[in-house]
Amino acid sequence: MADGGTLFMDEIGDISVAMQAKLLRVLQSGEFERVGGTRTLTADVRLIAATNSDVAALVREKRFREDLYYRLNVIAIQVPSLRERWDDIPLLAHHFLRGYARKNSKTIAGFTEEALDVLQTYAWPGNVRELENVIERAVVLTRSDLITPADLPETLVRTDQAARHLVVSIGTPLEEVENRLIEETLRYTKGDKTLAAKLLGIATRTIYRRMKGEAESSAPGSSHGEPPLGQSGLKP
Repeated sequence: MADGGTLFMDEIGDISVAMQAKLLRVLQSGEFERVGGTRTLTADVRLIAATNSDVAALVREKRFREDLYYRLNVIAIQVPSLRERWDDIPLLAHHFLRGYARKNSKTIAGFTEEALDVLQTYAWPGNVRELENVIERAVVLTRSDLITPADLPETLVRTDQAARHLVVSIGTPLEEVENRLIEETLRYTKGDKTLAAKLLGIATRTIYRRMKGEAESSAPGSSHGEPPLGQSGLKP
């Protein structure tokens, strides 16, 4: 059916060793037999294979044929995980929302700001498929015209709440507390210094100055420090 066109094979890293041998033959000769058939057929296809497995590691473990790996790995495209492109999450979430709202005959306008914060804080180990499942669940469960944190799985909400808290021990030097607060806030804002400064109630230049000061103080032979954030405009 794909002769003269493109054949997409998903989760290529999961196929059996026996199937790997058959696939290698097709790629080398362009010939195959249908299941139950006796006649040899030919096909000329462009093959695109995808996997979330480390195929190079599977080759080292003798679980994936090395010759097939090099045959497939002509042009490799690395797709970053969802947690590495957090700014795509709202776009994908709204896309899935429209589709599942239509499928379930519901009128849902979008997400509350709090719900989007939860979605963007979560690490998404299951990547886009996990996000899609979460949105489908939210559409089915919600009784509102907006998706709220209450419509999301508790695992996501707990992760978001944990990301908003910083625990320090009594007696920790104030300067260390401030540095950790800046670091955790930057982690929460995915490195957005302007947003981090807004959340902390300080000027953006203060973050740059403290980061620069921390780098200099950690350099060999350096012993100077920065004044507390309270002296640089940090709101109480």
